[in-house]
Amino acid sequence: METEITDVQSYKLDFNGKGSTFFGIVVLNWLLTAITLSFYYPWAKAKQLQYLYSSTSLNGDNFSFHGTGKEMFKGYIKALGLFIFIYGLTLLAVYLEEPIIGGIFFYFAIICIIPVAIHGSYRYRFSRTSWRGIRFGYRGDRTELFVNYFKWIFLTIITLGIYGSWMEISLRKYLISNIRIGDIEFKYKGKGGEYFVLNLVGGLLTLVTLGIYSFWYYKKVFAYYVDNMSLYKEGREIKFKSILTAGDIFKVGMINFLIIIFTLGLGYAWAVTRSLNLIFSKIELEGSIDLNSIQQTEADYNDATGEDISDFLNIDLVF
Repeated sequence: METEITDVQSYKLDFNGKGSTFFGIVVLNWLLTAITLSFYYPWAKAKQLQYLYSSTSLNGDNFSFHGTGKEMFKGYIKALGLFIFIYGLTLLAVYLEEPIIGGIFFYFAIICIIPVAIHGSYRYRFSRTSWRGIRFGYRGDRTELFVNYFKWIFLTIITLGIYGSWMEISLRKYLISNIRIGDIEFKYKGKGGEYFVLNLVGGLLTLVTLGIYSFWYYKKVFAYYVDNMSLYKEGREIKFKSILTAGDIFKVGMINFLIIIFTLGLGYAWAVTRSLNLIFSKIELEGSIDLNSIQQTEADYNDATGEDISDFLNIDLVF
């Protein structure tokens, strides 16, 4: 029988990863990736994700990433073959003295790949993520995302970029609203118009203040991402709230910058763990969902091709 929760309660997100531990993982990964001419990269990424996920907890229970280097290597080879094919046809067009056709083909191919990569990356990453043994999942439809993505791209182009804010929020809403953790649904309620105004005002004030306002701008963007996200289960809800301040961003950002500069990049691991510690400590969760009542509902998925294509294109998970 499920435990009924009638009163609003708080939930605790934490990140307890250590820079020194992560440094050891990162350095070994760098060395092995260099020695193997990048072929170790899938295993390197898997090890990093496994550490970062296991260092993150909700109500004291850690998340887990179950993806493996072997799965990611298979996806890496497929992604590598795809890009070799695209570059090969582009170079062939140039060789045949048809550079315009080659250029059009190249950029059209990349645009077509992006929504496919995002969809595949979400399916793989979330199917390989769990909390208390409950698997996450992503239920988006590849064809639907593909069609929507081209619609959003078209509207952004014909409005000379103005629709970009609506496109970003529409993409975020579609992706997040299709994420599940067991029988709990994620929701995102942001609106393109609000986000457009936020970026317009933030950009102008940042320009006028010669960059000084950027810390408040980033704080508001982060809050807009977080505050519009929530979890739903059987009429109950958990709301996310950002308590990040401009001062927090300035302090951590400046110190991270100095760490990277004075260690010639070797302090990257400390910069990452400090940033994640800040982010998770500044997100509050409050609601009435009984986390002990979550039921396993999501299916397994082990094709990491989308994940690796996203890496080639340097696409980050919206989540």
